[in-house]
Amino acid sequence: MRYQDLSYWLSTVDEPLTPRPPLAGDTDADVVIVGAGYTGLWTAYYLAEADPSLRIVVLERQVAGFGASGRNGGWCSALLPTSLPALARQHGRDAAIAMQRAMHDTVREIGRVVAAEGIDCHWSYGGTVVLARSGPQLERARATVTEAREFGFGPEDLDLLGPAEAVARCAAEGVRGGTYTPHCAAVHPARLVRGLARAVERRGVTIHERTPVTEIRSGRAVTPAGAVRAPVVVRATEGYTSGLPGHRRAIAPVYSLMVATAPLPAATWEQIGLAERETFSDHRHVIIYGQRTANGRLAFGGRGAPYHFGSRVVPGFDREPRVFAALRRTLGELFPVLGPDVPVTHTWGGPLGVARDWAASVGYHRGDGLAWAGGYVGDGVGTSNLAGRTLADLIRGERTELTQLPWVNHRSPRWEPEPLRWLAVNAGLKVMFAADEAENRTGRPSRRAAAFSRFLGH
Repeated sequence: MRYQDLSYWLSTVDEPLTPRPPLAGDTDADVVIVGAGYTGLWTAYYLAEADPSLRIVVLERQVAGFGASGRNGGWCSALLPTSLPALARQHGRDAAIAMQRAMHDTVREIGRVVAAEGIDCHWSYGGTVVLARSGPQLERARATVTEAREFGFGPEDLDLLGPAEAVARCAAEGVRGGTYTPHCAAVHPARLVRGLARAVERRGVTIHERTPVTEIRSGRAVTPAGAVRAPVVVRATEGYTSGLPGHRRAIAPVYSLMVATAPLPAATWEQIGLAERETFSDHRHVIIYGQRTANGRLAFGGRGAPYHFGSRVVPGFDREPRVFAALRRTLGELFPVLGPDVPVTHTWGGPLGVARDWAASVGYHRGDGLAWAGGYVGDGVGTSNLAGRTLADLIRGERTELTQLPWVNHRSPRWEPEPLRWLAVNAGLKVMFAADEAENRTGRPSRRAAAFSRFLGH
């Protein structure tokens, strides 16, 4: 397998993707972490920083950054998959506010570490503009800002943009307004995860690559080459969790796909905008996301690939020509300057993790020594850092502001057995596509989409 072919990002890292030595046999550690993506590596980073004497081993099936950490859209955002009203209903208003404030702080914390560790991940703190390009989208933009104000977040956290203000940031076709938050940085995600792997190794953490874990249980992580025995075992497997025994219904792997253009000339960027490398989206129901890369490409992605029966994750699912073609059409609709002559040079995809209640969680059970984090629903670049810091506090037995956040030790319900799981996830995707089409046609908000959002607890 050529790891460079997995994404544009992995093809442009600043090091060869030569696998580190695999586990050679049974060994002992204080903490063993399964998964060398953002969650696992941030957990190792903060544990090693807090207690350099800890023996920490990270096990990775392929190479660090193989999964979503090396393939995502490069939004280091303060987004949460669970809305503030949903968090408030479950945990109270103050807990919901604390969770969102913690995510704002998280973006700054990642920026601090990137600078301190000298990680060249093309960090650009440009914020996020979410465009409104129809009447229903503008209603949702206004509702989003109203909701933020109800929870005490002002224009410095989320601002409503008029048409001219929105176009000044991102000059897409048909913009009627939008929202802007400064709490996001554009990053080169694979450079971030690979730099983080080197940073934890400098702190004495051992990473074994090409080492698949076949079972996680109290006191050990089992691989074909042997077991790592440790009083603490951390599961950091996100979209690949369903492949572990006993976890098939814990997290549903849902695919998100991306395309990247060739580098665009300065004249084209003058027409598009994104001068501060703002990440961008719009208020449609089926998620799209994009960024201007440091070398002038437009990297753009979205949902739309089907959920695969039995939570299967196989390499062939990374590439759906139908979805790639739809993404390229959407780019042309957003930015007519990107006519058919502008080539797409890279296409890729991969699974992200979705819990049944669309709620990310982090937890540790001291009795059996098992810890976990995940269910980010595509918002993991930032959230995984908060998870790593929180796990480090929980594992070390520290009572901190982070360990009191409402997602700590949250247990999501299990997904339905097949074929109900397959029917439900793909039916939901069809509802959202149909809602966007209907809104574009009629100019009225979709009741079906609103009902489906309520069903998800949003």
